[in-house]
Amino acid sequence: MPTFSLERTAPLPLDEAWRRLTQWPRHADAVPLTRIRLLTPAPTREGTRFVARSGLGPFAFDDVMEVTVWRPPADGEGGLCRLEKRGRVILGWAEIEVRPGPGGRSRVVWREELRVRFLPRAFDGLLARAARTLFGRAANRLLRRP
Repeated sequence: MPTFSLERTAPLPLDEAWRRLTQWPRHADAVPLTRIRLLTPAPTREGTRFVARSGLGPFAFDDVMEVTVWRPPADGEGGLCRLEKRGRVILGWAEIEVRPGPGGRSRVVWREELRVRFLPRAFDGLLARAARTLFGRAANRLLRRP
């Protein structure tokens, strides 16, 4: 299973960076060919489940996720969200961490362990590079758009 991480600094307060990154339906606008469907009612908390459906027609797949850690930023301290990927095709986990950064900015750390069922481990390097690029662009879009 490839593991990767990426970091971004955003000119946003902690709570705004957190909001932009953890409003799950917004991810559909940030990741091409993806729709988000919430499986549990708002607000997000531990146990929240949602599905990211990616692809076109018969080449689409579901990425089922459950929030297992939900610690929003509070009192100037950072926040951490951990998602467990529980689909039939996509497995692993993702963590989104928002910390205080320099000059009142927010520092975002996105870590992910990703496994695609039936994809041989020989493709782990390629998968990690592609995922880092895709999720890096998604993080950039999410942080830029209110």
